[in-house]
Amino acid sequence: MGNDDLTYEQAFSRLEEITRQLEGRSLSLEESLAVFEEGMRLCRTCLEKLQSAEQRVERILLDTGGAPRTDEQGRFLTEPFPDANGQAPVSPSRKDPESS
Repeated sequence: MGNDDLTYEQAFSRLEEITRQLEGRSLSLEESLAVFEEGMRLCRTCLEKLQSAEQRVERILLDTGGAPRTDEQGRFLTEPFPDANGQAPVSPSRKDPESS
């Protein structure tokens, strides 16, 4: 099973196992390098899966009273989470104040 076939939880669990192996210092240099390379691939897989999940998650904007904000049709107004630079991507459900 390739890293892309693993769930986040499976990849993370294997990464924890690799960490324990490397900390145990019972591996030869070659074995340590091979396990370290696998760990780096798993780390990249976990990061990609987290980034993908982050892109899918949107939060509901709350008004000052704590109730979900809705548009005229009663649909929830949402906003994507900020990207790695802290910038919030433009959401299609939010109106650009400049275009009004």
